[in-house]
Amino acid sequence: MRKAGVGAAAVVLLAVLMFFAVSSWSRQPAAAKASVQPIEFPHNIHVQTYKIDCQYCHSDARRSEYAGLPSVERCMGCHKVTAADKPEIKKLAEFAAKREPIPWVRVFKVPEFTYFPHKPHVRAEVQCQTCHGPVETMTTVGATTGPSLVNDMLNLVGLRPAPPPLTMGWCIDCHRQQNATKGTHAPLDCVTCHH
Repeated sequence: MRKAGVGAAAVVLLAVLMFFAVSSWSRQPAAAKASVQPIEFPHNIHVQTYKIDCQYCHSDARRSEYAGLPSVERCMGCHKVTAADKPEIKKLAEFAAKREPIPWVRVFKVPEFTYFPHKPHVRAEVQCQTCHGPVETMTTVGATTGPSLVNDMLNLVGLRPAPPPLTMGWCIDCHRQQNATKGTHAPLDCVTCHH
């Protein structure tokens, strides 16, 4: 009788652990994938060919929690002349003529219960590619971030795989590495990101 009780308790415990693993994985709050955008924006041409710095277009990164997107007017500053005959630039000109913002589809997103300001990372001279990958080589920006069932299951059995990009473990590992190698004071306390 006692063995049956232990077996039943083990099954219940396993079911509870599986529930937590699957429920935390299925939310995937930071998951971001390449999306079809209203205008194809080749980062590789703007960054590699024309040497435009990330912060020229994403100018809010140095002063805000969001990196921001360039206004249609900023884009048209160059594209009134440059490549004005190209189909994607004609789409841009249509948005400008209507005085409408471009309805970009968001690619990178952290969970809503997380506060991530770009400003201190820019001040600490963290390269954009550290978090966003080699955007300068991409024709379409895409990312695979957030929790994964495989990682969750490996953690559940006591293994410690490298955390996926833009997850809490990944950020904490980066802060620890920066503190150890560069002598920075990247915060490690919970309230830094979770208010």
